[in-house]
Amino acid sequence: MSAESSSQIPKGQVDLLDFIDWSGVQCLNQSSTHSLPNALKQGYREDAGLNLESDADEQLLIYIPFNQVIKLHSFAIKGPEEEGPKTVKFFSNKEHMCFSNVNDFPPSDTAELTEENLKGKPVVLKYVKFQNVRSLTIFIEDNQSGAEVTKVQKIALYGSTVETTDMKGLKKIEDH
Repeated sequence: MSAESSSQIPKGQVDLLDFIDWSGVQCLNQSSTHSLPNALKQGYREDAGLNLESDADEQLLIYIPFNQVIKLHSFAIKGPEEEGPKTVKFFSNKEHMCFSNVNDFPPSDTAELTEENLKGKPVVLKYVKFQNVRSLTIFIEDNQSGAEVTKVQKIALYGSTVETTDMKGLKKIEDH
């Protein structure tokens, strides 16, 4: 972890990267050559030359499941000044969303990103709305300039885990 990234993490929170269930991560409308891992995965997201880009228009719909229940405190999204995301909506525990139904559900929170945010300044979410998160859907509605393509250099999620029992790890006790 670089000194820059560790100083960006809000006090008392951790980068939730290790708790993402990578087998279920999806991104709708991503460019085939500039896909989500470029902005989300460790090592890739620190490379300024790599980014996630939208394909048909400026919108992106990202689904991130977690391998355990988390509390989401804040996020950071880095992007270029012109094509960086502007309106970002967060949905807690909403599965199977697509562009045709994303506006049918009220978001758990909405953020309007500023130039300072696009440089990596974390945005604090309505913490009370993100207490028992099993999955997160991020809808990037538009970008700063109204360009056809939205570019995201880094997505970081900050929070903590919820102590729960891992039901898969339990063994059945046989009757004697």
